Amino acid sequence: MELNDIRQAISDTDQQLIGLLAKRRSLALAVATAKLSQNKPIRDTKREQELLLSLIEKGKLQGLDAQYVTRIFHVIIEDSVLQQQAQVQGQLNGDNTDAVRVAFLGGQGSYSYWATQKYFARRAEHIIELGCDSFNEIVNAVETGHADYALLPIENTSSGSINEVYDILQHTRLSIVGELTHPIEHCLLGLPGTDLSKIRQVCSHPQVIAQCSQFLLGLTNVKIDYCDSSSAAFAKVKALQDPTIIAIGGEEGGKLYGLEVLTRQLANQKHNVSRFIVVARKAVNVAKAIPAKTTFIMYTGQQPGALVEALLVLRQHGISMSKLESRPIPGNPWEEMFYVDVAANLSDYAMTRALEELNSITKFVKVLGCYPSDDITPTQPQN
Repeated sequence: MELNDIRQAISDTDQQLIGLLAKRRSLALAVATAKLSQNKPIRDTKREQELLLSLIEKGKLQGLDAQYVTRIFHVIIEDSVLQQQAQVQGQLNGDNTDAVRVAFLGGQGSYSYWATQKYFARRAEHIIELGCDSFNEIVNAVETGHADYALLPIENTSSGSINEVYDILQHTRLSIVGELTHPIEHCLLGLPGTDLSKIRQVCSHPQVIAQCSQFLLGLTNVKIDYCDSSSAAFAKVKALQDPTIIAIGGEEGGKLYGLEVLTRQLANQKHNVSRFIVVARKAVNVAKAIPAKTTFIMYTGQQPGALVEALLVLRQHGISMSKLESRPIPGNPWEEMFYVDVAANLSDYAMTRALEELNSITKFVKVLGCYPSDDITPTQPQN
């Protein structure tokens, strides 16, 4: 075969793969409907293991190694589970699937913009984007009815928790209705032809700067310019048209502003992932078929052992805690509010009893939301 013929055959095969992936997704959604009617959990890890082992064996016969097959089907299974969860949740809560208005940090090209696209692509036909300059502005857009949802970054594997968002959650009436983990790859981006040795200014969001602090320490005589978002940094570099000024952000976002990548993988940690939460005016019910998380805050007081006593309540009811974050209480020096994430549905008897007991032994408890868990642990073949 001639090279062009081979390339055409590859293109034809790729088109077939796209069609098969679309067909598989539609079948997965049909499975979700059947499981819901039979009150079965969305995820069946035993079935996934059997499927994966069977595919690995079939792949070997076709000359495909086990790691290659496993990696591909991890992505496919994760997509299937998340698609099914979104469909079941939408049916249970009567969500609007035509169009949603979503407030997020920055404009087109920011990390929050891409996370918004990723999360709501499973939940609505159209996304009406409301870019904002601050976390307070994002939350206010939902509180005042100008947006249906807000997407907020809450923690990152490199820079840790985003304290400003935690503090906002303490005072808002909005409820957490969803979460999303999104991989973040920071790149150095500049105008075409930029000479890296001549840069004098780096622009980006403070969180991005913090996540790339080790790389930035290696730069000399370079000014750090803090922007409202990575997209604002892109826009600034484009507007100034100065080759000595560059931005840090995502490659896809930079391309929207005509910037090119100068250096990749700037984050302090190679595995750099951000967790986002989705908030709305109305709380949601989480289907029993879906693994749920509940987030609440509590004030235990300053007496010795108060926090330990509160956490023992969770253990006694068999509730697994995945996050514990402390934040100072304004106006109360040396006193702290604790934010807690647990793997439990708010409607579970154990969770209900635990909250009742916590209310009796703490000074304050407030549930911030119960929502589907985005933690899809990859299925591992047993052999």
